[in-house]
Amino acid sequence: MPSVRLLSLLALSAPFWPPVFASALTTAIAPNERLCFYTDVDKAGEKMGFYFAVQSGGSFDIDFDVKDPTDKVILDGQRERQGDYVLTANKVGEYAFCFENDMSTLTEKLVDFDIMVESEPRREAPAKAGQISDQTSALEESVYRLNGMLMNIKRLQHHSHTRERRGFSVVKSTQNRLFWYAIFEVLGIILMAVFQVHVLQTFFTRTGRRYKV
Repeated sequence: MPSVRLLSLLALSAPFWPPVFASALTTAIAPNERLCFYTDVDKAGEKMGFYFAVQSGGSFDIDFDVKDPTDKVILDGQRERQGDYVLTANKVGEYAFCFENDMSTLTEKLVDFDIMVESEPRREAPAKAGQISDQTSALEESVYRLNGMLMNIKRLQHHSHTRERRGFSVVKSTQNRLFWYAIFEVLGIILMAVFQVHVLQTFFTRTGRRYKV
């Protein structure tokens, strides 16, 4: 059957797919806080994908930097709202991805980020001659194209999620401001009414003098 044959080809070509290690997280960064995340690279020349977006807090901006195993800064930015980068790891070791919220003294920032390490495809000869058919190369190309399309869809989902969270944050902030404005307005009206009543009572109840009205 065609479906069984396709599954068999996918299983046989699995060793040729590039191994991908990724982590998608959402974290809160307090004011004046520096928060770092780390990932290991086992082979020089591996590709690293780094995506982040500030979901809420302040002006939706954050400082960030990426350091290699020798603490050399290979990528940084200040007051960035979001970013999507692909880096090449030239050294083997631990890479640091750090966010810093120094520009804010009161506001907490909520950051959604994704760190991905993707190795280059490692092609190995099959164990037995004829184990992989001639259609494997075409199937691999199709798989890589599908992988690229899925990554684009993932990025679009990230952007849509970011816009949604930012819009919700703006609406929530506006709602809170309107609520407190209404509270202060009501308190102001009550205080003004009490003050007017007090003035009238003092005006008509003061003894020792006569007033013409």
